[in-house]
Amino acid sequence: MWGRQSSMYKRLPPRDYANLVDMEENSALLQNNMSPETSNPSWRLSLPHVLVATITSFLFGYHIGVVNEPLESISVDLGFSGNTLAEGLVVSTCLGGAFVGSLVSGWIADGVGRRRAFQLCALPMIIGASMSAITNNLAGMLLGRLFVGIGLGLGPPVASLYVTEVSPAFVRGTYGSFIQIATCLGLMGALFIGIPAKDIAGWWRICFWVSTIPSAILVVAMMFCAESPHWLYKRGRTEEAEAEFEKLLGGSHVKFAMAELSKSDRGDDTDTVRLSELLYGRHFRGSLIAMALMDKLGRKVLLLWSFFGMAISMAIQVTAASSYIPKFGALYLSVGGMLLFVFTFALGAGPVPGLLLPEIFPSRIRAKAMAVCMSVHWVINFFVGLLFLRLLEQLGPRLLYSMFSTFCVMGVVFVKRNVVETKGKSLQEIEIALLSQD
Repeated sequence: MWGRQSSMYKRLPPRDYANLVDMEENSALLQNNMSPETSNPSWRLSLPHVLVATITSFLFGYHIGVVNEPLESISVDLGFSGNTLAEGLVVSTCLGGAFVGSLVSGWIADGVGRRRAFQLCALPMIIGASMSAITNNLAGMLLGRLFVGIGLGLGPPVASLYVTEVSPAFVRGTYGSFIQIATCLGLMGALFIGIPAKDIAGWWRICFWVSTIPSAILVVAMMFCAESPHWLYKRGRTEEAEAEFEKLLGGSHVKFAMAELSKSDRGDDTDTVRLSELLYGRHFRGSLIAMALMDKLGRKVLLLWSFFGMAISMAIQVTAASSYIPKFGALYLSVGGMLLFVFTFALGAGPVPGLLLPEIFPSRIRAKAMAVCMSVHWVINFFVGLLFLRLLEQLGPRLLYSMFSTFCVMGVVFVKRNVVETKGKSLQEIEIALLSQD
């Protein structure tokens, strides 16, 4: 499964793919004249590579939650017990590091490739977790958390890129949901491992040491995974791209996959991407979709119902905060509203943007655009965590939750009017469809 399969086709020189590029009927022929068994590649070939990539998402969830249970023990052992600012820094320093990591993620992924980017994101997590595990003071803990954050910022955008680029179109949404599932498993794992921290002295150090194991597995396992054929093709390494497609899709699908790459690559003769290209011009409207934002219902339907459900949940919170609702009933309404919000967020607004981001950007700017979008994500995440309690105190729950509900309704309108459906389409088909709207 991991090794290179024997070649089942004759490889073509790069220029010979031009003869396949203009055959517009290729996709229709594959869908209409072939049986399902031959029209779609086996998902079993790409699955192991995707599972290894989602280790980064598991680590993301783990490191976000690893200090929750042991924080009290950490503060006592390191001498800052009762200092809420210091405790907050231990939790949030990761966000600063994640901002830095996400800023450079696109340039690293494009410069050294997706596989090496995974390995590079694991190294600061190993170093940072080790520093946190052995430190005897607050400064060492914060420095370790900063290193971990850099790895966390680098990992998720590379994971989204890689999963999108190595997945067959018909299961890309399903594979994309693995990222969200792995994140949840990481959070649950951190909470579970942290349970003995209150009863066993120094157990919090074990919690950090444990995280180095999946990081080390990621470094080693990536050596056996396929490189992104899209990245190899952009670098002019056509034969290597063919070989990786053979690993991921099987030999009978390589020619068509390479023809699709050639079709989307026409006109992109330079690999230089300026930051202004991500903010202005033809790529701006894709940027807005990505900022606002698998296989059965489609991305757009999930986003619509997700934002609608979150708007309803916020309206329930407004009702719960009303003076006309009895205190006992308000409690049930508030808890129910929060549960509905979490459920509807996990249904669409949580996992779908991570899949749409790499889908809607052209291959030439995909990695760097992901870096910009994820950086904005971390900045907004930081300010939401910083200002929520202050806004709740100053504005009151009814006005604040009404504002949140209004933004969710605006999200429904925006998705309805602007988001294109990408379900079941190849990355090249999505790119051509979006560029044709300019």
